[in-house]
Amino acid sequence: MIGSLAGVLRQKAPPQLLLEVGGVGYELEAPMSTFYGLPPVGERVRLLTHLVVREDAQILYGFLSAEERALFRNLLKVSGVGPRIGLAILSGSTVAVFAGAVRAQDTSTLTRIPGVGRKIAERLIIEMRDRLEAVPGAQELAGAAAGSALAAGPAAEAYSALVALGYRPHEATQLLKAVEAGAAPELPGAGLGTEELIRRALQGAARS
Repeated sequence: MIGSLAGVLRQKAPPQLLLEVGGVGYELEAPMSTFYGLPPVGERVRLLTHLVVREDAQILYGFLSAEERALFRNLLKVSGVGPRIGLAILSGSTVAVFAGAVRAQDTSTLTRIPGVGRKIAERLIIEMRDRLEAVPGAQELAGAAAGSALAAGPAAEAYSALVALGYRPHEATQLLKAVEAGAAPELPGAGLGTEELIRRALQGAARS
């Protein structure tokens, strides 16, 4: 089993990348959360990996963090969830937001991820509840998210919408935190509806 690769990044074409290690080019697939943290082409990077062996192919997946790889591996154990949906979850969410949605039994947040329908979302909530313990830091991250701008409800929906619009997960988080911090005292950020949160977040992005 290949646990990690360190080499020169030669190509980035989401979800695929090419990493040259000792003169050998390894083709990998990675979630957008990993692509956001990759250095420019030509620079060195180290990725944690997971190998999926199928009858017709052997596919290597790459991740920048142990938390993302652990979540991916546990997602593959859920009935009906394969690598494609696993990548979609890590591309459209974060470990913290996903763990928070599972703990809160928030199917609406999960179904906003492309490829995740209601049945899969319900299955994820049931089967991932205990498996989150195997994901390093997931419980702590979920607890932090529950008290932040990404708690279940309008903020979580606004977060998913911003990610769908092309904002990186950490960018969406910062935009929503700025909205919460800048809201009028009589109408705190946590009390805003989804559409208003998105509108204010986009206004903040335009000003930055």
